[in-house]
Amino acid sequence: MATPSASLHHWKFFRTGGLDQVALTTGADLSALEQLDQKLWVALSCPVKGLELDEKTLALIDTDADGRIRVPELLAAVKWASSRLVDPAQLLLGHDTLPLAAINVTAPGGAILLASAKQILGNLGKKDATELSVADAANTAKIFSASPLNGDGIIPPEAATDPVVQALIKDIIACAGGTADRTGSIGVTAEKIDAFFSDLAAYVAWVEKNSTPEIAILGEGTDAACSALKAVRVKVEDYFARTRLAAFDARALAALNRSETEYLAIAAKDMSISAAEISGFPLARIEAGRPLPLLENVNPAWAAALATLHAKAVAPVLGAAKTSLTAEEWAALNARFAAYEAWLGGKAGATVEKLGLPRVKEILASGGRAALTALIAQDKALEPEFKAIADVERLTRYHRDLRALLHNFVNFADFYSRDRYAVFQSGTLYLDSRSTELCLRVDGPNPLAAMSKAYIAYCTCTRAGSPPMTIAACFTQGDSDYLFVGRHGVFYDRAGRDWDTVITSIVDNPISIRQAFWSPYKKFVRFIEEQVAKRAAAADAEATGKLSAAAEKTANADKAKADAAKKVDVGAVAAIGVAITGAISALTLILGYVFRLAPWQYPLVLGGLMLVISGPSMVIAWLKLRQRTLGPILEGNGWAVNGRVKINIPFGTALTDVAALPPGSQRSLEDPYEDKDAAKQKRRATVLFVLLAIAAAAIVIRWKRVETGHYFWEPAPAAAPAADAKK
Repeated sequence: MATPSASLHHWKFFRTGGLDQVALTTGADLSALEQLDQKLWVALSCPVKGLELDEKTLALIDTDADGRIRVPELLAAVKWASSRLVDPAQLLLGHDTLPLAAINVTAPGGAILLASAKQILGNLGKKDATELSVADAANTAKIFSASPLNGDGIIPPEAATDPVVQALIKDIIACAGGTADRTGSIGVTAEKIDAFFSDLAAYVAWVEKNSTPEIAILGEGTDAACSALKAVRVKVEDYFARTRLAAFDARALAALNRSETEYLAIAAKDMSISAAEISGFPLARIEAGRPLPLLENVNPAWAAALATLHAKAVAPVLGAAKTSLTAEEWAALNARFAAYEAWLGGKAGATVEKLGLPRVKEILASGGRAALTALIAQDKALEPEFKAIADVERLTRYHRDLRALLHNFVNFADFYSRDRYAVFQSGTLYLDSRSTELCLRVDGPNPLAAMSKAYIAYCTCTRAGSPPMTIAACFTQGDSDYLFVGRHGVFYDRAGRDWDTVITSIVDNPISIRQAFWSPYKKFVRFIEEQVAKRAAAADAEATGKLSAAAEKTANADKAKADAAKKVDVGAVAAIGVAITGAISALTLILGYVFRLAPWQYPLVLGGLMLVISGPSMVIAWLKLRQRTLGPILEGNGWAVNGRVKINIPFGTALTDVAALPPGSQRSLEDPYEDKDAAKQKRRATVLFVLLAIAAAAIVIRWKRVETGHYFWEPAPAAAPAADAKK
């Protein structure tokens, strides 16, 4: 509800399309907008996408980022922009450029806002400019490129003048990844710097722990030996498990060594040493308690790995003469490297390992971290100034776009305007010798749209290089005789680009009173045409059947017998006579009523007859056209429409144009391809109709004279003399 202070502001309303709407013309109107009762707003929410308005501006207004703009968010945007302008009425101009003189320097943050606007113009090489456009304010890459420190907390390599610090920043980006700043350059943040130096310290501590003899038992060769162990560990454990099972029960030997049929299947193929089928077999022949051979009589697929195990781990620990391993020796060998494997599992600072230990120690010993901390502090000090630059862009966007949003949200002035499009009108569709401006981008047909009582053609629009889109086109003038699914047209969007368009579905409703008037007659003509077509098809089928029968009879004339003459069906003749008599009687009765009418009554009778035929459809159309509204169409597309946005007949006529010759055009009626015979027959039929009408009128007049005993050649009888007055 409106607050009590709302009475202090005197609102003005205007009526358009039968809807009372609030007028927004002054800065005072905007300042008092939050006092306006929301029941008087035309819309209460709208989607962010699908409107002919900059989505970046709408995203700034949509503070909760839910994809919809509601009344509180719009009020907050108006309040924010109004407080930063000398005259809030500037928001109602909708200009693309913001005059610097319009910024209110006395408002909190106004002075720094103006300074930031001037800095933007200076960075763009427009130091003497007095206005700032949205394109200039949004050109952040060029604005911030003048200074690598721009208050966003991200330090790119070019922000440092010392090559050593630049190299350090690049190392951090290579190890921990970078973040794009306002100019698009990749840099590092304070969090990444702290994490990087923590990893450096952890990595050095981890590497130094490896230097103890208990862990690096082979020195620098420990890592290679451990890798060789891990490469065959699973298969070696499998081998010794099989030997233990063979020792438990000798009957398992055949199964443990794989069957002969499996070897035959492998032998039938082209084999390679590393074939997957071979690698799945045991490392060596299984026998109870047999040691694992390392260099001879082993699975060919694992021979290289076992040789590496012998060279890197077995020979340095047990001696080169050791060419086989028992289960106990294998377990002892793994135990010797257990400490190293545990050390590997606890690796710290893995992200900086690629730098190498010497570079890691060099970075830790340098003063690079202090230099980066100083750069972060310098950038942080610039944050308020550069944050104001973002506010400058926001103000320029609001200065340009709030007018359009207000006049398509608080009221629908743009929709009813003759020289502006509403933000939900996506362009103009040309189809069936008409153009309609009431085209809305939609996700697809929506059942709610049928409640609008408008004739809607849902169309799919395609254009090379652009994703397809669907529009709902409302036809509000003309007729629907040649509007059908599959009909093609051309759609021009608000940018002037043309799209190939095809109707995919239709919501059928009356378009005009004229269409409703002629609709019964068109239906009657179509019905006659359909019946004639059916009768013609039936007659053609019957004639074809008779010809077929005659041909068959002729071909079998020698076998046919003479048929007895058919008898006349007296009952049928009597029925036909009765029907003809009834028709003549009905016609006589009708003509009797017609001939009793006076000549001046015939037009009235004809008009009454047409009214009886066309009246019901015209009344229904009139009722639906009176109820035609835009609300359900918009609500089916995500709007919350509060007012009854009517599309009455005059307004509908303005939204859809029908093809007409331009004023002053010359028109030639000479058609070289005119069907002259048809034209002659049409003229003859017209003349015949006129003659019949004259003859009918003459007959009626003659009949009236005969009925009253008066003829054309006899004068009307004189009036009877009045009786003498009584004396």
